[in-house]
Amino acid sequence: MSDVAFGIFDHLERRADSLGELYDGRMRLLKMADEASFYGYHLAEHHATPLGMAPSPSVFLSAAIQHTKRIRLGPLVYLLPLYHPLRLISEICMLDHMSNGRLEIGVGRGVSPFEQAYFEVPFLHSRAMFEEALEMVTTGLHQERLTYEGKYYQCADVPMELHPKQTPNPPFWYGVINANGLRFAAERGMHMASGGPNSGIKELTAQYQEMWSQNRDNPLNLNPQVETPRMGAFRHVFVADTDQEAEAIATPAYKDYYANIEKLWLDFGVAHTLFTPDLQVARSLDVALVGSPSRVQDEIARFFETSGCNYILVSFAWGSLTQAQSERSMELFATRVMPQFGSASASV
Repeated sequence: MSDVAFGIFDHLERRADSLGELYDGRMRLLKMADEASFYGYHLAEHHATPLGMAPSPSVFLSAAIQHTKRIRLGPLVYLLPLYHPLRLISEICMLDHMSNGRLEIGVGRGVSPFEQAYFEVPFLHSRAMFEEALEMVTTGLHQERLTYEGKYYQCADVPMELHPKQTPNPPFWYGVINANGLRFAAERGMHMASGGPNSGIKELTAQYQEMWSQNRDNPLNLNPQVETPRMGAFRHVFVADTDQEAEAIATPAYKDYYANIEKLWLDFGVAHTLFTPDLQVARSLDVALVGSPSRVQDEIARFFETSGCNYILVSFAWGSLTQAQSERSMELFATRVMPQFGSASASV
């Protein structure tokens, strides 16, 4: 399985540490990931919730760039309806040069109507706003002057003084959860990231590969430089010396993760059935991989064999896991799991 790769997905959840300690600890994890040859670090964007203590991905990533040398970095995703495209074009170009061409760009409209409402973005309009903003951003990355006339965004003859380092632009990513999203990503040649059980992802990846191949010459293609798209899925991971130790630590931590990701939905009295507080249920659905290195290695192998993915986005810091627990979990994963797939060095 030498053609597979490992990345990190991060919500940057609140925990007992101060914010300064949280950020410092995450930089240590990023340095470990960089030394262990993880391919990429993908940062979520959330607002007004303990799920996301990095509501400005660009700010956090500009610091992460300074603590790493090789790992690729980017948002997954920028919530485009919350940005003016002109501002975001400049931030993307800055980050691409500051990272020496290591930027990856995830984009989306956002899944939480509550977070959008706090910014006075009507959820029913956010899809159209997202598509318009994406068109304006991708156009602006390639032009010397930008004129755009849309329903939500307009500009006239704006000088584009900044351009990305990567040619023609940093790779774009999209979160896929249904057939419409799948088609949107494949038509534009975007890398895809998904979630859920391996069996369901298998259907998505099979359809995506076919549609992606059919759209290689599509003028909408945002990643013409990409020869093989990355097809990934999110997984919460915790590794300890034994299965029993891992489950004892991860079980209450997973309940805290659930409380964080569901907080706004529960605050507004909305039933949300995509997530579970029960670690064993999450394991049965393939979304949590918890145990000794040998057990997690087996589950990773099953993931690649049954999902059709060539990329896995793992989370090491979630819920109430401490910094020390997350560091130990990443160390075991990088030195005793990843090498079995030909994807890492053992220097952590």
